[in-house]
Amino acid sequence: MDKNEIGKVILRAVLGLTIFIHGFSKFQGGISNTVGYFDSLGIPGFMAYVIAVVELLGGIALILGLGTRIVTLLSSLIMIGAIFTAKLSVGFLGNGQMAGYELELVLLAVSIYFVLAEKSKISFDQKFFQS
Repeated sequence: MDKNEIGKVILRAVLGLTIFIHGFSKFQGGISNTVGYFDSLGIPGFMAYVIAVVELLGGIALILGLGTRIVTLLSSLIMIGAIFTAKLSVGFLGNGQMAGYELELVLLAVSIYFVLAEKSKISFDQKFFQS
């Protein structure tokens, strides 16, 4: 096992945990709040459910290394949407009332890395879908 593989697993697990927690918090705080926020941004409210479920299930899948490219592609789209619909107007570091898009940008970059990277040797993707 080389250092790059260990680093890839750590990065994938932290990304998965972060995405999972964001999905979990949407339900924990009351998904209706997120639906209302989406509506206020001009995004159909039902998308709050879609994104929360993708984050919950996708986060778990990433931790396990299952469907990594698909999950990180979806995560990339979610982060692009978040940056351009909710965060860009408040700036990189925010405006004192709302966080900026710095976190979303990092999550986007990490997600893109996994879309492009080779499968990790320590993942269910590698065990089940060897190519």
